[in-house]
Amino acid sequence: MFKQNKISITAIVLLLSSFVISSSALSAPDIDLIELKHKPPAPDFVLPDMQNKAHSLSEYLGKPVIVTFWATWCPPCIKELPSFNRAWAKLKDEGIVVLGININEDIETIESFKLQYPIDFTILLDEASEQIENWNMTGLPTTFIVDAEGRVVYQAMGEREWDNDSIINKVRALKRKNKQIKTTKRPS
Repeated sequence: MFKQNKISITAIVLLLSSFVISSSALSAPDIDLIELKHKPPAPDFVLPDMQNKAHSLSEYLGKPVIVTFWATWCPPCIKELPSFNRAWAKLKDEGIVVLGININEDIETIESFKLQYPIDFTILLDEASEQIENWNMTGLPTTFIVDAEGRVVYQAMGEREWDNDSIINKVRALKRKNKQIKTTKRPS
């Protein structure tokens, strides 16, 4: 009972935060990302996808990963989905991963939503909303960009145009940086 109340309260807080983020972003979406200078390690997770296959963040080490947290009831989440699809179309053949972690909703809700709003990238389910605390989120959408070494390099709160060249190039630079690190390491 306590866990269910905690999830309900968390969902309400996220809903209210999303409306605040949405109302403050009524103009054009921001294209800036917040660079995290200390680059903390990204919290690992194991979450099922829409086919119930488990995915962990650690299985993507060696690749930059865009991790976005969203929900079907979140207006700015819905608004940025087409730009995520376009970004994914640009990045999918470059060894860069996009994961959309849905918060507090079941497969049926998301499948129904996808009939109206197609989603091309991998969707993971966090039905218990456990990742909210692990990733220290205060609203939806919140997106993190994780480098190939598993460190959070950028964060974005609120809607973005994810296929914007400025954002895409920052993500691509993380891939190039990883290649440089690999080629400069010398065998012992």
